[in-house]
Amino acid sequence: MERLEFLGFTFMAGRSKNRFGKLFVNFSPAISTKGRKKISEEIRSLNLYERSDKSLLDLANMFIPKLQCYISYYSKFYKSAMYPLFQRLNERLAHWVERKFKRCRRHKTRATRWLGSMCKQNPTLFAHWKFGVTPPMI
Repeated sequence: MERLEFLGFTFMAGRSKNRFGKLFVNFSPAISTKGRKKISEEIRSLNLYERSDKSLLDLANMFIPKLQCYISYYSKFYKSAMYPLFQRLNERLAHWVERKFKRCRRHKTRATRWLGSMCKQNPTLFAHWKFGVTPPMI
């Protein structure tokens, strides 16, 4: 399979349908492997689990500019390629909830549900929640 990486995107041949339902070969761009790794390292370097002194609003204000930048650049063409990255960020936020609140300690499901209820109350708090990658809600 032919691949081309350019400006953080990977162009790969794939089948697409035109408006009449006929299949054709299309080179559709998606986030490149290097770009995905860069964002993953950035999320990892945030060290959310060490920021239990911050509130959820503080974390959102810290991360909105970077997340919005990544979303606006990489989601122009193939949005669903970014979903696993933001699901991982939701997992890291749930881990932060586990460390922040005593009643959620050692209860991953409870922490994820708490995060989901916060998302339900304020779905525009984080940029990736606005993008559509939300934690599971009750």
